[in-house]
Amino acid sequence: MTNFGRLLACLLAGLSVPALAQDFHDRRTVQTPDQVTADNPQRVPVLPKKQGFDGTLVLRGGRIFDAVKDAAYAGSLVIRQNKVVAVLPAASTDWPADATVMDVTGKTIMPGLIDMHVHATYPIPETPADQIGSEGNATLRALRNLRLYLENGVTSIRDLGGPRDAGTIISEWLEKDMAPGPRVFAAGHIITGTGGHSANRGSTYHAMILETQRAGGEQPVYTREANGADDWRKAVRETFKMGASHIKIASHFSPDEVKAAVEEAHSLGLKVTCNCETIYTQMAVEAGVDSIEHPLPRTDATIKLMAKKGVAAIPTMQLYQQVLDMRGGLYTGPSSRRFSMNAQGNFDMLKKLIAAGVIIGVGTDTGSEGFERAPNIYIAELKFLQKAGYTPAKALIAATRTNAQIMDMGDKLGTLEAGKLADVIVVDGNPDQNLDDLAKVETVIRNGNIVIKDGRLFVPRHVPKPLLKPSPPDALK
Repeated sequence: MTNFGRLLACLLAGLSVPALAQDFHDRRTVQTPDQVTADNPQRVPVLPKKQGFDGTLVLRGGRIFDAVKDAAYAGSLVIRQNKVVAVLPAASTDWPADATVMDVTGKTIMPGLIDMHVHATYPIPETPADQIGSEGNATLRALRNLRLYLENGVTSIRDLGGPRDAGTIISEWLEKDMAPGPRVFAAGHIITGTGGHSANRGSTYHAMILETQRAGGEQPVYTREANGADDWRKAVRETFKMGASHIKIASHFSPDEVKAAVEEAHSLGLKVTCNCETIYTQMAVEAGVDSIEHPLPRTDATIKLMAKKGVAAIPTMQLYQQVLDMRGGLYTGPSSRRFSMNAQGNFDMLKKLIAAGVIIGVGTDTGSEGFERAPNIYIAELKFLQKAGYTPAKALIAATRTNAQIMDMGDKLGTLEAGKLADVIVVDGNPDQNLDDLAKVETVIRNGNIVIKDGRLFVPRHVPKPLLKPSPPDALK
């Protein structure tokens, strides 16, 4: 039903008129139930393909934290190829006789963690200046960074910006299980107004990126600057063409620009997240954006509107705490920002969002050398939620089920249920009771494949394909 149709129906029924949601083109509504699609928000139809474990894999005797219920229970998990087949009661052995069975007694089986804000391809201090915009260099950095994340139980990330096509390249590579790493749902370029976030001379780092961009002939290297509603639409289409799984925009912008970007992205079936603050957060929420990044300042009225319209928040508390810790509690020199912040103010913002009923996801804004701090930065992010009133179990649900839903992947990821993709971790402890136990990830199964075993990267030996015929041919004289 169109917005006009919903409005008319409410008026005829004598009902109060709700806030009209931004139209979103959900591609699942125009695909048959048996249609196989790519396992990303673009939902492109693909041919069926055998993936994951070759046979049936059973994790037996553990504590199941399925992220559907808020408490763990005894049971076993059955996986066939790359899908969860069943979650069985502890006493059940209802699996094939030839199944591979792993005894995980006393350990916790749970969905793989999701990080909603990552920059896997960002340069590190050792990156040569002439390689900052290199897709090849960035892709290799990402492979190293994402391996560290995988070791610590993160099986999906939302990558929110990097150089050129590096993010979408690594996304396509990992979707085909061609390297060890989490699933990558890439945004491609950050879209902002001229001189906006990540496109100004506010810091040496961004000045270096800008210089790299100019050297590339003004092509978008990290950030796509757009001006006017039509150009913002074009920027969204360009990013979609690159293979983006979602769109990231950033202040500054005008109301007509952000409205055009959100409308275009939603028409293409992609969600939009915004790195914005103060008046720009209000503009973005009014335009129908799907989520807001960071604990940046916004009014109580904006928070109330976020809750009313179902706009999610990704607070990234630890990243800003780390910035404040590095600068003696001061927040200075950020790109295109004109406000102050401190640790207590950020925490107060988180508490306001929770109290208002805003959907809260979990993201860390990890980039550059920050991956070396895994899993500490992720655990700290969850502990901010705990300090604000969440139980450890509720924080884990935010990190799994809620994150998947915000990404438009709730039908495939985030919980342990039959039919979901087999992204599973085994933790030597009870993380639903003690978040510090997340530092003890022993086994990681990603897309049905065992990729981390006994806490270490596990890569099965390559099985060579046979030659087309015996060689050298017998007919040779």
